[in-house]
Amino acid sequence: MSIVEEFLELKEGTDADVLAMQVGDFYECFGEDAQTVSEELDLKVSEKSSHGSSYPMAGVPVDDLLPYLKSLVERGYRVAIADQNETEDGHEREITRVVTPGTLLETTDAEARYLASVVRDGDWGVAFVDVTTGRFRVTTVGDRADAVTELYRFAPTEILPGPDLRGDGDFLATLRERTDATVSLHESGAFAPGKATHSVREQFGESALRSIGVDAESPAARAAGAALDYVAETDAGVLASLSRLQPYRADEHVELDATTQRNLELTDTMTDAGGQTLFETLDHTASAAGGRRLRAWLTRPVRDRRELERRQEAVGALVDSPLARDELRDALGDAYDLERLASRAAGGRADATDLLQVRRTLALVPDVADALTTVPELAESPAADVLARVDRNAAADVREKLAAALAEDPPKTLRQGGLLREGYDEELDELLVEHREHTEWLEGLAAREKERLGITHLQVDRNKTDGYYVQVGRSETDAVPDEYREVKALKNSKRYTTEELEERERAIVRVEEARADLEYRLFEELRSWVGERADLLQQVGRALAELDALASFAEHAAVNRWTRPELTEGDDLEIEAGRHPVVEQTTEFVPNDATFGASRRFVVVTGPNMSGKSTYMRQVALVVLLAQVGSFVPANHARVGLVDGIYTRVGALDELAGGRSTFMVEMQELSRILHAATEDSLVILDEVGRGTATYDGISIAWAATEYLHNEVRAKTLFATHYHELTGLADHLDDVANVHVAVDGDPDSGSEDDVTFLRTVRDGSTDRSYGVHVADLAGVPDPVVDRSRDVLARLRDEQAVEARGSASEPVQAVFDVESGEYTESNRGAETDGASEGDDTGRDDALDPATEDVLADLRDVDVNETPPVELLSKVQAWQERLEDDR
Repeated sequence: MSIVEEFLELKEGTDADVLAMQVGDFYECFGEDAQTVSEELDLKVSEKSSHGSSYPMAGVPVDDLLPYLKSLVERGYRVAIADQNETEDGHEREITRVVTPGTLLETTDAEARYLASVVRDGDWGVAFVDVTTGRFRVTTVGDRADAVTELYRFAPTEILPGPDLRGDGDFLATLRERTDATVSLHESGAFAPGKATHSVREQFGESALRSIGVDAESPAARAAGAALDYVAETDAGVLASLSRLQPYRADEHVELDATTQRNLELTDTMTDAGGQTLFETLDHTASAAGGRRLRAWLTRPVRDRRELERRQEAVGALVDSPLARDELRDALGDAYDLERLASRAAGGRADATDLLQVRRTLALVPDVADALTTVPELAESPAADVLARVDRNAAADVREKLAAALAEDPPKTLRQGGLLREGYDEELDELLVEHREHTEWLEGLAAREKERLGITHLQVDRNKTDGYYVQVGRSETDAVPDEYREVKALKNSKRYTTEELEERERAIVRVEEARADLEYRLFEELRSWVGERADLLQQVGRALAELDALASFAEHAAVNRWTRPELTEGDDLEIEAGRHPVVEQTTEFVPNDATFGASRRFVVVTGPNMSGKSTYMRQVALVVLLAQVGSFVPANHARVGLVDGIYTRVGALDELAGGRSTFMVEMQELSRILHAATEDSLVILDEVGRGTATYDGISIAWAATEYLHNEVRAKTLFATHYHELTGLADHLDDVANVHVAVDGDPDSGSEDDVTFLRTVRDGSTDRSYGVHVADLAGVPDPVVDRSRDVLARLRDEQAVEARGSASEPVQAVFDVESGEYTESNRGAETDGASEGDDTGRDDALDPATEDVLADLRDVDVNETPPVELLSKVQAWQERLEDDR
């Protein structure tokens, strides 16, 4: 069977997208696979002939496979690896693993790489597996929205939907909208209760499910079993890194649905325009594992007050100990990702460099301990307790064994020798001594022969073709002795060998092969020994990561003058001089207070666009979130009653491509909040109802306010332009008004007369500043001036004429009291447009402006959604600018 035929046969037996088959020192792809990797990885394509046919061929050296494999997998490809084994009959190749986005063990990214499995059977079961760190988490949630929230939290790279979800187009579409994960369809049988339970018990023990309170036939157990089966099918070795099945309850964490995580820009910004996320702002971690822990804390805030206060005390001690904090961060900066190194060792994938990194990281533990004990207050804080949870004696034993075993600079490959130190193994030492004797003889051979033969230009060397040889310059070849046998003639010299030299060469080759085989066997034993201690290494890795995240919080708090919030179990939320944690990094920020309590649960926020209402509401939500991850907060003082969820409806992100209008998205998000929020939640609503006609919008906003106030009872910030809602404070007990202050008169006609103070004060605003904002946005002066005129007439309940062109100045008159238009005859005199009176005419207007005003005449403000109005104004502005 030819190589190409063997490749095609192996490819037919796998459902992987691409097969990489080892052929000697290369991994080769043929046919369509070669074209695929060529296009994706920019590899050169050549041709391979087989039985009269020609096939495209592309390949990479065996030692260089990893970066190419990683690139393919991160693009969503499933890649099968067929390794080559030596047999008596030649070569034998078989597929040893299939690497997928969720099972790539050899990643160097800082972020977690979760494989998720989801099952629906009444409740929803979700399992998350990170093969790179050995983490395995399972939970049960009540509905689809909660399942999507958990998936968004963990941000998996690959998702396995259960058989009952594969025909759910809406769910699959939501997965693709809300995550960047590859959706893979694993065999249905793996999700069956019997097989799934068997997989879990085989991996974690007979009593594993019972010990964590998970029913054997529950959706959570089925999701866990299917995930294990998938990992086993793709790469059995990876299972060794999964040693603990950890349950968690979604209600242990603050509910942060996908919309809220996006709106608050925790790990991703809402637009592609740049800016920092909260994670990027707070991330001062020194290690990849520390950054991963920080990200997990931010996306999964907890509700356990004791745990939060433990973190706060640790952060406070680190804030107060700047020198010790610097020492700690310096030490952690040299740490490698021990959780992932442990998984590689357990999975049989660690090389000598990986184990060397394990040794060096374990060697940092005493330095970290010293940094935590230099200051008494720090030594007595929970920060020191983090390391106390680690079995430091066992960690020291691993470090010492690796120090005794590993060479300081081991080779990249495992089969060429040089991996281990002399003194580690007696048999190996004997081979090393014998090898040294032979090499010393060879190293001295040239000098001895020069002296014996009197030849000046003589050297001893070695290459793959000729082996060891003696090379003599042509001018002196007459002096070589009879025992020299010529092996090659060069232009200026000749190469010779001798019987003794050949004997030495055979001895060296024999010793080197024996040494390489022995070292590989010893290294495998060492790697297996380390892998058996993966739990210990992951324990140390988790401790170092936690300290790194705590130090990051402390560093940011110290530099930015953040304070420790007081946590309570009540309804309190008092923020004094709060700031937005991200915006304050680039702006001279105006701090503001926020107050909630038993009789102040619903706060209506009014004020002009661009005045800072949305920023104010987001900063309140972020202060609460930061308090519930154990961080200090950007405020002079904060008293935070713990919440069970943070829900936001902020902004209008159109999803027209998905067939959902802005208003539909708005209503779906509002529905989610009204159903999910409780009296222990924090709700942020920005301009509910603005996506539809004005009266409809007011009605929806009004009804939502009443429902949240009367039924849900959540702490709520509600920003609105519907001033009618501010009157509810006089009739609903727990409603209060605040407004963003403005200094100046917006009707003066000069933008210099109005200043947005960014200060939030009690009470409602007394007017709208929409015309002023239009002026700031660059809307043409004729439109702004006309808007001021119409606004003044509406406020005074005067009739407003609908103006036409210069030849037909007045088309109709709108009566404010009746709400109806009265048609006007051409040239007829009307109020404000009588003959000889030019107050109602725009004789000097250019045609473009006249067209814009004509369009404006046809717009019914009360029936046009604000978003559509803004679009029209933008179009008018562009037409006027083009005409100029």
